[in-house]
Amino acid sequence: MDIQRHSSVLGDTVEKLSDEASYKQLFHAYRDEEALPSNEILRKIVDLCRAILFPGYYGNARISKQTIRFHTGVNVETLHALLSRQIYAGLCFADSSCATCPEERISAEAERISETFIAALPRIRALLATDAEATFNGDPAARDPGEVIFCYPGLRAIGNYRIAHELYVLGVPYIPRMITEMAHSETGIDIHPGAEIGHHFSIDHGTGTVIGETSVIGHHVRLFQGVSLAGEKLPPDENGNAIRGVARHPIVGDYVTVYSNSTLIGKIHIGEGATICGNVWIAEDVPAGVVVTQRSIERSEMAKIK
Repeated sequence: MDIQRHSSVLGDTVEKLSDEASYKQLFHAYRDEEALPSNEILRKIVDLCRAILFPGYYGNARISKQTIRFHTGVNVETLHALLSRQIYAGLCFADSSCATCPEERISAEAERISETFIAALPRIRALLATDAEATFNGDPAARDPGEVIFCYPGLRAIGNYRIAHELYVLGVPYIPRMITEMAHSETGIDIHPGAEIGHHFSIDHGTGTVIGETSVIGHHVRLFQGVSLAGEKLPPDENGNAIRGVARHPIVGDYVTVYSNSTLIGKIHIGEGATICGNVWIAEDVPAGVVVTQRSIERSEMAKIK
């Protein structure tokens, strides 16, 4: 009797789960030889990028000035092969209308994007060098730049972001977000790959820091843990759907510091050289050079009331 009931329950559940109405928005129909982008392979890709960008800190520990060309060449070739295939998978997954497209055309596009990304690696390295410098100079607890490169979660998250942002700009679907979410899982730092971030950027400690999709951050900006550059909640369109593709996050000027657990929300401007102290909520523009504290906000609100 228990066996019959067990079979009935399982069979009934299978029927419900197989009903098209229950999965129509959650189902992806594979085409021949198509695969989704792989988190496992993307981790290998990020590791290869780290080994190329920070030789000796990641990848082969035996690398030297005499062997760096060889090791870099091997890593770049491997990166190109793996990334091309993942971009191909992302392009196919994102475009359901390409079912009749020749595989060769999609593959050639994926290889072109992969090569363009690889050509950008020297520029990405130069940016990350400024980020490492800013992180080291901003933290007296750091004993040397190597500790920052190898140990600091802020630089690890920024590294993933720099890689992901380049792919995002190149129009690669899904993969940029997957790469930043890897850093999010590792560090607790959530940076959308669409954000625009200048050089000499640092995140101190970082846990809980969030940088939204349309955020624009200038040069020499420093954030602390729990800082949120949040998007304004926009009203739905005439069909009740969320409005997308609209700038709705803060614009942060050069040489700005934002201390822990502060929230900057909406498309506001934080002027150059401003300092945002901890635990404040800001939804209005901040002039250049101003120091914003909880007390100054309270005084401003009281002045408005009067």
